[in-house]
Amino acid sequence: MAAILEDGKLRLSGYVGDYYYSDGFTSSDVVIALADIDDEEELTVFLNSGGGIATEGAAIHALLSARAGRTDVVVEGIAASAASLIAMAGETVTMSAGAVMMIHDPSGYTIGTSRDHAKTIEGLEALATAYARVYAAKSGKSADECREIMKEERWLTPEQAVDEGFADATTESKAVAVAAYDYRAYAHAPKRLTALAAKKNWSADKANQQAATSAAPHRPKMETPMTDKTKADETAAGIAQATADAKNRIKAIMTSAEAKGRESLAEHFAFETEMSAEAAVAALGKAPTAAAADTPKKEEEDDLPDPKAFEASRGAGAGLSGKSPTPSNAPKTTMVANMRKLLGKDAA
Repeated sequence: MAAILEDGKLRLSGYVGDYYYSDGFTSSDVVIALADIDDEEELTVFLNSGGGIATEGAAIHALLSARAGRTDVVVEGIAASAASLIAMAGETVTMSAGAVMMIHDPSGYTIGTSRDHAKTIEGLEALATAYARVYAAKSGKSADECREIMKEERWLTPEQAVDEGFADATTESKAVAVAAYDYRAYAHAPKRLTALAAKKNWSADKANQQAATSAAPHRPKMETPMTDKTKADETAAGIAQATADAKNRIKAIMTSAEAKGRESLAEHFAFETEMSAEAAVAALGKAPTAAAADTPKKEEEDDLPDPKAFEASRGAGAGLSGKSPTPSNAPKTTMVANMRKLLGKDAA
């Protein structure tokens, strides 16, 4: 067995999986080794393997990724094939000077019928898809991009592994620490940073806003999305303001000194036009007053509505008082219709 745990360090060397002529380590060996360390303790895995059985590599990667404690990986000599997938379980992956990482498609062979070969192909494709997703999660590349790298069988130096996002540092040079920020908010952020933000669950509200502003000084701030409630509140406020403005305009026209003796014209300006109060009052001032013959006689004045009731009926007809108008007090049957028309409502 080449899975040795000592002082918080797990050394994995040799073939990945149980193979009869090669010393190596299996997922069972890793389970046994991890049983001797608390799941929440920090662990550094020193890896030196040319690869082996793809499914064993996937199982060991899952075991290390599931740990509650921090797990870092150091590639001492080589991490090829299934071993490169194991390396992706590291919170950080450090390539030792002179180390190599190799990424390729899983392979296999079959002895049997064409159906047996087809099943092997199906299984290899499933493994390749799963491997590509793991490489993508670490590097920030897409799964399709990683699959193309796998098909090419890429051999990476320490610097290349870091550049491609499959490693974080080398023993000769270490990347500068990255400030916590949701780099996914940027349109063209390096994939390594977006992958790191996703892995660390860095969200915009937890980010260092000053650092973010420095990193992207020309990026416009995101506008606060308007919710349906906001829209409804603004609409209601707009309607209330428009109603108040209309009420004040009508009152200014009808109670002006210029309206005295010109009531019919004042009502026309107030209810049937959109003239401003100032313009309507100015026009009233230039218009002649009603002739004396048109002035109601004393007996007719007794039939006129009370002034306060008259004002209240107009307000109710305009929808401003919240009460229904009293038909017997309304001086003109068209007043309500005109006001409703002014406020955009069909006449009743």
